[in-house]
Amino acid sequence: MQAPRKINKILIANRGEIAVRVIRGCRDMGIRSVAVFSEADRRSPHVRLADEAYPIGPAAAAESYLVIDNIIEAARVSGADAVHPGYGFLAENAGFASACAEAGLIFIGPAPETITLLGDKLQARALAMRSGLPVVPAIESALDDVTAMQKEAEKIGYPVLVKAAAGGGGKGMRIAHSGADLSEALAAAKREAEAAFGDPRVFIEKYIERPRHIEIQIFGDAHGHVVHLFERECSIQRRHQKVIEEAPSPFVTPRLREEMGAAAVAIGKQANYLGAGTVEFLVNSEGSFYFLEVNTRLQVEHPVTEMITGIDLVREQIRVAEGSRLSFAQEDLKINGWAILLVPIFSEKTFEDPSIIEPLERLKAYGQEDHVRRYGPDYVDRLREAGFTVKITKVSDLANSEEAVEMGLTPASGEIYYCTKQLGS
Repeated sequence: MQAPRKINKILIANRGEIAVRVIRGCRDMGIRSVAVFSEADRRSPHVRLADEAYPIGPAAAAESYLVIDNIIEAARVSGADAVHPGYGFLAENAGFASACAEAGLIFIGPAPETITLLGDKLQARALAMRSGLPVVPAIESALDDVTAMQKEAEKIGYPVLVKAAAGGGGKGMRIAHSGADLSEALAAAKREAEAAFGDPRVFIEKYIERPRHIEIQIFGDAHGHVVHLFERECSIQRRHQKVIEEAPSPFVTPRLREEMGAAAVAIGKQANYLGAGTVEFLVNSEGSFYFLEVNTRLQVEHPVTEMITGIDLVREQIRVAEGSRLSFAQEDLKINGWAILLVPIFSEKTFEDPSIIEPLERLKAYGQEDHVRRYGPDYVDRLREAGFTVKITKVSDLANSEEAVEMGLTPASGEIYYCTKQLGS
């Protein structure tokens, strides 16, 4: 355990709402805040609100917010003694946590080893089983032979869910309802996992139809204490993306809450968890729950938990990062009221949209080649269903080619992909 250290200045390695949230927490605690910004965010609210602000690169996140050396240098120049990663970007990057430690900075989050352990779904699943948590039946071995994988999938029963071993956020996931679907589901999940996380590994688990998605907020300190701050219900989703978060869950009974909370604390203790984290579960209609994954960071929806418990999670993150004990015990926590958060407005093109249908019909009529940006996870599958051969290429692979220029894509386009569509044979 590290010796306690007083934090006097925190660099927030993020932007937007979470950066503003952490800056507000710093102000309440009398801690100076340091913002970082890309060229595009120079006039953003978090830059204006922080005590100091430093540029870290061009507009593209890959050249600014994701460049560890730039952020460490900003911390050095500013004299910050701690870094808060927020959520997204480098928040669950073990290499970033290690770089902070090597630079003598306090990383406000779990240890690098914990991030590595829990960030890999297969390792986290194994830890959950050692902790006595129920898990969804799965095929964990990496089988490249599709036929062998189909045989294994039949043992656990269809439908099955192909999932990326790394990352999260609903990326790298495909449902297969039969052996005939599995080959394409595996290929699509691997492509998306490689693109999103740089890791094509996937595994297969039994798909639970119409489950409840319940997550438990946990918190740990460096003195071996881990507690839970009850649940958040996030069952209403769009393409595996959470739409509504509420707490407490209208489905969870006091007994189920106690059982799930104890399970979340158990895996937290096994992982020597420090700071704020979220253990996610799937719950069937009978109330049986199964471990899903652990998010080793503060969640976007953390204010829901703050509202019903009265606990300032950012303040507590900073306290335990300094080496202090949790300011509350499990028996001190009570649910007070009900809160709801995270109701985004979705703006997307559907497959029925004329702007998509017309190019498809034109291609069918003339057999021409066309280029379009990808509008959603289902788009490539829909194109194939329409009779087209689809090739997906990373924008970064195009560099500054004439093809990229013609399509209006630049390196700043980040994770955007394009499809080369031609008439199927």
